[in-house]
Amino acid sequence: MITRKALLLVLVLLAAAAPFTHAAESQGVVNINTATADQLQLLPRIGPALSGRIVEFREANGPFASIDELVAVRGIGEKSIVPMKPYLTVDGETTLTTKVRLSRNTSKE
Repeated sequence: MITRKALLLVLVLLAAAAPFTHAAESQGVVNINTATADQLQLLPRIGPALSGRIVEFREANGPFASIDELVAVRGIGEKSIVPMKPYLTVDGETTLTTKVRLSRNTSKE
């Protein structure tokens, strides 16, 4: 049986960890298989030209099986996917509603 002290400790630890949850959880995600070009532009480092190439690639080749398949799109490399990954999904709804802005330090991780 859990004591009140242990339960309180768990609650304190959970509350302390809350600020460290991933930013994407609070901001949302973009489904690369269903997102419009405008929705894709909400991602960091994705502008009109690149979002158009993603949509064109998807229409020509079918849905992406995984996020890592984005490297097949001209202009996207393995390094450029890293800061986007927390905001990407291949299933479910697109829930991201505002442009993700990354600090310079975040992009070098």
